[in-house]
Amino acid sequence: MAVAKVAPGIERLVSLNAEIEWLASGFGGLFEDGGVKGVAEGPVWFPERNYLLFSDNANSKRYKWSADKGVELFKQGTNDANGMTRDPQGRLLACEHATRRVTREEPDGSITVVANSYHGHRLNRPNDICVKSDGGIYFTDPITMRVDTELDFAGVYRVSPDLSRINLVVRDFVLPNGIALSPDESILYINDSLRMHIRAFNFDLFNNTGLLNLASDRVFCQMSGSLPGAPDGMKVDSEGNVWCTGPGGIWIIDPSGRHLGTILSGDKHITNFCFGGPDLTTLFVTSLWEFGRVEVKVAGLPTPRNKK
Repeated sequence: MAVAKVAPGIERLVSLNAEIEWLASGFGGLFEDGGVKGVAEGPVWFPERNYLLFSDNANSKRYKWSADKGVELFKQGTNDANGMTRDPQGRLLACEHATRRVTREEPDGSITVVANSYHGHRLNRPNDICVKSDGGIYFTDPITMRVDTELDFAGVYRVSPDLSRINLVVRDFVLPNGIALSPDESILYINDSLRMHIRAFNFDLFNNTGLLNLASDRVFCQMSGSLPGAPDGMKVDSEGNVWCTGPGGIWIIDPSGRHLGTILSGDKHITNFCFGGPDLTTLFVTSLWEFGRVEVKVAGLPTPRNKK
């Protein structure tokens, strides 16, 4: 069985016989002392072009996958970009490890810096990112990969749609990593790779600032386990179920926080994934060193998100 059933309802979202098909390998790399230098990461689907991009942040490369050509090098020199997404205009946003910044690629190929500092101090190492339909940008900034931090915390930030303001929305994570929005954009999910859980926050709708209602902070799902893997990449499907990497593979969690089941990955440590394909029912998956896919039964949310 390729999917471990934990609770009723999992079969409606993915077949219990679904298996990850590995399409390519050889990404990522190690430091000379054996520590992880970087991995395959950040897949993002381009529906209008019918292809996907993903990162190799150890080798400063971006790869493209399409059904007709498979995996091919798309860009060399990405500043070790990690998590990627698209804004409402379809522009690519990337969390760059080497430059410790978030950038946006314009239609003409030029690069706009979205964020690189907070109160005069360089960011740690921006990791993952999501964008609301109004253009507000949210990203995690953990202290990872041996960064010489200038900040005394690992933060989660919001950048205003016009890029004029950056706000620290929460700062009490140990290692904030994956970040995702509910379908109606009323909830922001953020996971913590060291605390092994997902937290959920309601937005401050009273003041309509795009910031979080910190009083709504709650642990959405505890993800401890003995199998390889940790909370990292995270997405939400069109029905509001949360999909998140974790021990054993990719956990599927219903909107109440109940763990329904896990797409098993064997000895492979899953880093991230995204929904793609013509109907957004193919899960494209990255592990430390590989890239693959698995078919599911529920559609993901489109990227870029439709305007509300």
